[in-house]
Amino acid sequence: MWLQYNKIENLRLAIAQIDGLVIQPNEVFSFWYLVGNPTKQRGFQLGMVLDNGKVSTGYGGGLCQLANLIYWMTLHSPLSVKERWRHSYDVFPDVNRTLPFGSGATVSYNYIDLQIENKTPHQYQLCLWLTDEHLCRAIHSDMESHYRYEIVEKNHLISGPVAGKYMRQNQLFRKICDRHTNQLLDEELITENCALMMYAPLLSAGK
Repeated sequence: MWLQYNKIENLRLAIAQIDGLVIQPNEVFSFWYLVGNPTKQRGFQLGMVLDNGKVSTGYGGGLCQLANLIYWMTLHSPLSVKERWRHSYDVFPDVNRTLPFGSGATVSYNYIDLQIENKTPHQYQLCLWLTDEHLCRAIHSDMESHYRYEIVEKNHLISGPVAGKYMRQNQLFRKICDRHTNQLLDEELITENCALMMYAPLLSAGK
């Protein structure tokens, strides 16, 4: 439980560096440029981190949750993803999973970054905050959006075993619809994911 409390403090420190940021036309948002090195000296706490598929602890642990959220926000806006790294390991089963597999973004200071580019002629402001129970977000713009975005999973596949391990793959597509009529205007491939599963994907006989 203490790791969870520490993660909240880490999120609070990182959010303070990002909340309210306005991404101007032709500007690039960099997660680590804004958050900086999550060191003990800067107040960051030991939190849960994933190292080669294994759960460990490190200062700033839990910041991937913030990167996941910003990536998901971007996919539901006209902003473009310039740099995003997928998770190489699928560590947790789908119980209570609300988003498609592979819809997150991993970060590790300072070489695995999340970068968002504004290729539009409009300003976009990132708003982030914590409540007692949730990490919340909003994107504001100086131009009303005429589009609605939906992320869908296709071609999901679990293969193996090879040396006792299974691989999980899928593709994520983004549907762009007219906000007022719901007419589908475009569908584009966002990313292809491939991760080594760190749990058994199949139930044992009799379970």
